[in-house]
This record gives sequence, C-alpha cells and structure tokens, in this order.
Amino acid sequence: MRFMLIRKADEKTEAGELPGVELINAMMKYNQEMAEAGVFLDGAGLRPSAAGARVKITGGKPAVTDGPFVETKELIAGFTLIQTKSKEEAIEWVKRWPIEDAPVEIEIRQLFEPEDFGPEAVAAVREFEKKFI
Repeated sequence: MRFMLIRKADEKTEAGELPGVELINAMMKYNQEMAEAGVFLDGAGLRPSAAGARVKITGGKPAVTDGPFVETKELIAGFTLIQTKSKEEAIEWVKRWPIEDAPVEIEIRQLFEPEDFGPEAVAAVREFEKKFI
C-alpha cells in the first residue's frame, strides 16, 4: 500500500522561511531510516503558495488564480511517499516524524492502485508504464 504523508503548511512555510540545518539533517536522517527499511519512495518540500497558481475548470473553461492563497490550514508544504503493509504501519512512521519540525500536522492518505479499478485498468496502466515510465 502506498501512502502520501502530507506536511501541512503553516505561517512559516507560507512566508517562505526555509528550514534550518538542524531540521534538514533530521529530515534526511528520517528519510534514510525509511529508505533503509524499504518504505521510502519519494518526498519533497513545496514553495509557498505565493509562487503557485490554481486552475479551476468549469464547463471546459479554465480559470487561473495566482497565489498566495488565504487558508493556510488547507495548504501543503511538502510530501513524502511511502509504501507500507498497512495504514497502521504508515501511522507508526509518521509518529517518528522529526521533533525539530514541531509543531506540525501530517495528513496520511492512501493512494489508489491500478488493481482498485479492476483488471482492465491494470492492463491499461501496465501498458502505459511500458511505454512512458
């Protein structure tokens, strides 16, 4: 099972405040522990919403809104993608999130897998992967 660990944004991340060396080292150690355990797939921090945009498509027409966005509690500051045997195992990894990042809120979301959509979807995804990935 793959899970996305979503590091919620806060006033500091939205202000563009970069993490200090202590937090960077702690995150690297955490990611290394997950990699050595065979669960780490990917991860990255995101720039503040001021550097982003939202595209809302209604009736086939896109409308673009440039950041920043007001509701900080709904924004994402970064993500980590892991693969575990269960949601409980994913939760256990999140409980080990570096204390240097506290206070922090991490949302855990399971990704859909091709198998969730039936055999036809699996075949189509595998064909796509052969061609493009």
